[in-house]
This record gives sequence, structure tokens and C-alpha cells, in this order.
Amino acid sequence: MIELLRIRNLALIEDMELEFSPGYNVLTGETGAGKSFILKAIGFLTGEKMPGEYVRPGAEKAVVEAVFSLAGEEFLIRRELIVETGRSRLYVNGDLAARETVLELRPRLISLASQQAQLKLLQPSFQAGLLDVFLPDASLIGRKDALLGELAQLRLSMGDLQKRRDDLEARREFLEHQQAEIAKVAPSPGEEEALLARRALLKDFESVRRAVDGALSVLHGEQGALAESVGLLERELAALSARYPEFADWREQAQNFKHGLGELSRGLRKLTDLNEDAGEAEAIEARLFGLAQLTRRLKRSMPEIFCLSREIEENLAFLDNSGLDLRDLARREAAKSSELAGVLADLNAARRAAAPGVSARIEGELAGLGFAQGAKVLFEFTPKPAYAPLSGDELAEDKARLLWLPNPGQPPLPLDKIASGGELSRFLLAVTGLLAEEGGAALVFDEIDAGIGGLTLDKVAGRLAKLSGGRQVIVITHWPQIAAGAARHFLVEKVVRDGVTATLCRRLSSPEVFDELSRMAGGGRRGEAVAGELTGKAPGR
Repeated sequence: MIELLRIRNLALIEDMELEFSPGYNVLTGETGAGKSFILKAIGFLTGEKMPGEYVRPGAEKAVVEAVFSLAGEEFLIRRELIVETGRSRLYVNGDLAARETVLELRPRLISLASQQAQLKLLQPSFQAGLLDVFLPDASLIGRKDALLGELAQLRLSMGDLQKRRDDLEARREFLEHQQAEIAKVAPSPGEEEALLARRALLKDFESVRRAVDGALSVLHGEQGALAESVGLLERELAALSARYPEFADWREQAQNFKHGLGELSRGLRKLTDLNEDAGEAEAIEARLFGLAQLTRRLKRSMPEIFCLSREIEENLAFLDNSGLDLRDLARREAAKSSELAGVLADLNAARRAAAPGVSARIEGELAGLGFAQGAKVLFEFTPKPAYAPLSGDELAEDKARLLWLPNPGQPPLPLDKIASGGELSRFLLAVTGLLAEEGGAALVFDEIDAGIGGLTLDKVAGRLAKLSGGRQVIVITHWPQIAAGAARHFLVEKVVRDGVTATLCRRLSSPEVFDELSRMAGGGRRGEAVAGELTGKAPGR
């Protein structure tokens, strides 16, 4: 139930606070006074959207907050509408919350029956759902929906798998050609980098070889055969030192130099031996050329070629295995389809079995709301496609539709074909009463009395009063018969203060209730008489 509702800066409402009774509450007032904005505020608070222009002119934001009580649990919900951005902020028990949070809570908090709900009553989906509420095994609906969800996912997976398979099959020849090109060259990760490094090293060896060859040529070759010349010099100095001792040191130095040249020659020849394989450089160049040709043909870098190779292998493996995967999905789809067929058979049978009892309950409610005793409500069943298996016949689900026979002797017709506005109002009240759970969400009726009058009003008032015995009922009405039984009566009125229009709402005292009922009944002595009859009081008491 709604214990307390406060609205600030919403449309014509500056600051309004309503403390509702746990039972029967009514809101009355002249047409255009602003009663509908109170309902809009409740809808906004429980998740409905609202445009920013509803914020009262001059205010930065509109604020709606309420205290809800349900089965000993209390919820403080506050929602703000910011005029600058047109966006809202929601708080549940003081914590910032998402709109989805209150939308999940809403069915437990309020049930709004309005003229819009009357239109909903005419929808085949609502009528079918009405019957499903009273099925003995409610799990059948959940099982059906779950199986349909699983089958939809299976079909989606099969479609994606088949599409990929078809795309790859169209490219198979090209993929195999690319795979053969790569296999012909057979590159390995890091190979190109290693070859380039080795080629650079061999280029260094070439410069070393040239220096070695030049040095050896000076020592032994055509450029002067330095080693032989030093040997001749050493012999000549030996001959001179035998006669002239002062040349002995020169002879020794020449001898040492000759030995040093021999060591130098041996060292240079060792460097030459390190680079004996002249064919290695050619092999490296040939391999690098082959790798370069591969990158040009495939128009990819070498790292991209390795990725391409893995991708081709995976795609070709997928093509080889996808047939098995498709057959597996088809087997699963067939099994789920068979399971769904069984659930639909049980569900269809359960709906047809439950229909007479639900019809009788609705007829009982309608009888108490002024309809003829012979009025009948029937459920017509039409098979609707539910799922088309890959193999086998299409599966059908029996969808219920309400047929109404308001007067005996007439054929039953769909509710939307023959029901008047007043009849729809009472039909909605009957259905709401059937669905209502004691102690459940607050029932909010917006002009449930539209299109009815006379004795029927008394019956509707009695039904509303009966409903309020087990849960909170809030009614907006223009009829004194509906308002008279309320535990709390609120008057909504429009006033102009200092040139500014505002909507006010206040709880009426007992004498004020009498005066309001009199006004609703037409005023004057006639209105007072009606108010006196409804309240059991004389005017002024």
C-alpha cells in the first residue's frame, strides 16, 4: 500500500502531500482540477517516463516521493525530474538506483486500472494471459518459453554456422592455393631476421678478406714480397756484422722482424680459413629472394603470413568438421522440438480444461456488477504457429480469446466488438477483482465508473468497497455513489493565487465530505438529499 505520497513542482502542483488509508480512498474534484497529474506522479515514481516540460515553471526539478508498505517490508522511493536535462534520478531507500529496479518492484507496489488498461483488456495477448493466470500448473508457461528460447538460440547457431560454412566453401579453392604457396616456401618464424643478420656478418667477412689478401700480397705477392726482402736484408746484415760488429744489433732486429712477419702471415691465413664457404652467401641471398617473392605474391608481411597460415588451417579444419557440428545441432533441435511438442500438448489441454472455470468466475464477478444473469463469457481457442521444426510438422499453440454474450439469445462475439465504455469499465473491475491478492499491490482506479450510472453505480461501489477489505484501493471518480463509501476522501481543486494557478489536494473532514458529495450530485437541495441518503446525515451535520 501507499502510506504517504508527496509531490513537488510537478505541472500545476507546487507542494502536495497525501496520507492514504489502508482501505478505500477516493479523489474527487472538478474536471481539469489536476487529478490525472496525481496518477501521472505515481506512474513516474514507479518507472514510467515523463517529459521535462512537466516541471513546474520556475523550478529546477520536480520531486515525487512515497512510502510503500508491503507484507511488513517498507520502501521509500524518491524520483526527481531535472528540467535542465530532462533526465531523472531515482532513489530507493536512500540509495541511487536504476529505473529497472523500480520497474521490477512496481507489480508488487501498484496495479493501475485506467482507460488505457481498458484498451489493454481488448488485446488478445492480455486475454490469453488472463486465462494462463489460473492454470493449475503455471510451470508449463515457463517451460514453453524456455524451450522456445533454447530453440531460437539453436537456430541462430545453426544459421551462423551454415553461413560461415557457405562463405568458406566458396573460398576453399583460394584458401588451398594460398596454403600451397606458403607450404612451397615453408618459412619459419624468425628465419628472415636470422638470414639478414647472417648476410650482414658475411658482408663484414668480405671486407676482412680484402684486407687479408692485400696484406698477404705485400708479404709474399707481386707487390714486393716483403717477407723475402726482409730475409735477404737479414742475410746481408749477418755478413756485414761479421766484419763490422756495430751492425750486429741491426741484424738481430731484422731477424726478429722476419720471425714477426711469419707469425703475421700465419694469423692472416687463419682469418682466410674462417670464410672458406663462398657458397653460403649465395644460399642466403637465394633464400631471402624466395621469402620476398612469397610476401609479394600474398601481399602480406612475413608475420602476417604466419597468421594467415594459422587462419587457413583453422578455416579448412572448420570446413572438415562443420558438417558434424551441424548434424549435432540438428539432433539437438529435433530433441528440443519434440520436448516442446509435448509441453504444448499439455499446455493446450490445460488451457481448455481451465477455461470453463475461469469463465464462470468472471461471470460471477459480472453478475455482481449489474450485468444480466444470463450474460456469458467464453474462451475461444485458435491454433497459432508456435515453432516450425527443421523436420516434421509445424507446432501450434492454442491462443485464447474472450467472447462475450451480454444478453441471452445472442451469439457470442469478441469483447472489442460489442462492449461499450461502461461495460468495459465494469469488465476491467471484474478482472481486476479476480486477479487481486489480499494484501497485495495497491489498486488504483482512474474513472472506473466512466460510462455507467443508475443502480449499476451502487453495485460498482459495493465491489470497490469489498476489494478494499483486503487491500488498499485508490479511486478517482466523479460519482457520489462511488465516493461515499471511502475511508478517506481527498478533494483536488485548482486555485489562482497572485496570478499563478496551482493544484491543491486536501483530505476532507466529515462535513466537507457531505458538501463534496452534494456538489457531485448536482448541488442544491437535490444534491443535499443525495448526499444525505448516501451518508445517512442531514445537511450541515
